[in-house]
Amino acid sequence: MNAQSCLAELRRIRDVVFATVDADGKPRARIIDIMLAEPSRLIFCTARGKRFYQELTARPEVAVTGMNDRWQSIRLTGRAARLSEAEQRAWIDRIFEANPAMNDVYPGDARYILEAFAIDRGELEFFDLGRSPIVRESFAFGGCVSEIRGFKIVDGCIGCDTCAGLCPQQAIDAGTPYAIRQANCLHCGLCFENCPVDAIIRREAV
Repeated sequence: MNAQSCLAELRRIRDVVFATVDADGKPRARIIDIMLAEPSRLIFCTARGKRFYQELTARPEVAVTGMNDRWQSIRLTGRAARLSEAEQRAWIDRIFEANPAMNDVYPGDARYILEAFAIDRGELEFFDLGRSPIVRESFAFGGCVSEIRGFKIVDGCIGCDTCAGLCPQQAIDAGTPYAIRQANCLHCGLCFENCPVDAIIRREAV
């Protein structure tokens, strides 16, 4: 997988959960259709009268999550930018051409109550629960840098094998020190909580 294929898979899933924050600081989530996917961005739309529109224009940070029929989830965090005023009608027409069922919801010129937004900058996480051990990968696009997550075993490790014995995915290999295979780690923290010498730390603390 890479960032481009993750964006394309979100379009294939299509009906995904968008999370925003409202004016009172409360989290809001709803199912939104990904209307178009381009190599470096996703396009979606919403009507100007909706709270979702108000939330996007006031606080453009969004979180998007979807899961396909192969138990592969994709999580995106980024910023939603309203596309330019001059191009709005052209984008809405393009969305309706690619998604003809929209004509039943907004027939004729009613479609122009909608406005198009793009997510062209953010982070992606691909998480495959359909494999054993699980597989996770992180990507960034549009100039973002992926946030470091998970756990790391440091030099204080005494090789007691406690962590490896507890890991649900057997994602810890013996060594000096022991090592966590990050691509197979659940980030559950079981090793972190049970290391007898506190030789496991959060990676973001490094």
